[in-house]
Amino acid sequence: MTDQPKEVQRLVEAIKALEAIEDDAEAARAATAVLDAWPDYHAQLREFRQQRVLALKAQGKTWAQIADEALGGVHPTRAQQIATGKRGTKRPKADEAPTAE
Repeated sequence: MTDQPKEVQRLVEAIKALEAIEDDAEAARAATAVLDAWPDYHAQLREFRQQRVLALKAQGKTWAQIADEALGGVHPTRAQQIATGKRGTKRPKADEAPTAE
């Protein structure tokens, strides 16, 4: 985890702090509060990332450079999609099967 920015480390630590709550009801309430607020924060993070990608493009970076340097090696096409605000598709992980609820 040391290669992650300190802000990401703090977010992970906050999640671990929720997991450390011993009282099950209190832990569930805290997790619910975070999940209830998450859609707003998620949208804010997506917009923030989009603006930074656009700023990099305005500085003359190529989509390949942006994809590699700023987005962790995604495909350059994905960097362009992020710049336009297009959302990625959610795919189940290889070891997960879709479940019906």
